[in-house]
Amino acid sequence: MEVAQHKITVNAYAPGIVGTAMWDLIDEELGKIQGKPKGESIKKYSEDLILLGRTSVPEDVAKCVSYLGSPDSDYMTGQTLIIDGGIVMS
Repeated sequence: MEVAQHKITVNAYAPGIVGTAMWDLIDEELGKIQGKPKGESIKKYSEDLILLGRTSVPEDVAKCVSYLGSPDSDYMTGQTLIIDGGIVMS
């Protein structure tokens, strides 16, 4: 609200599980705790929690960020776009 008067938009994006080095490390550490081999924890979360049935790739998030940085989002402000493939938390 403070910067809208200056025609500045402020938006955010909230990614879910993205196939990056960070999530590789998370998967590895979860595997140690759960006694599962590398790759199994993230695979289970992807299959059980993500409605689209797959972990996202950086390009999925990049498309969202590109939209926010483009003129197509000029009339959008104060929003957070959740880009997680439809994670269902129970």
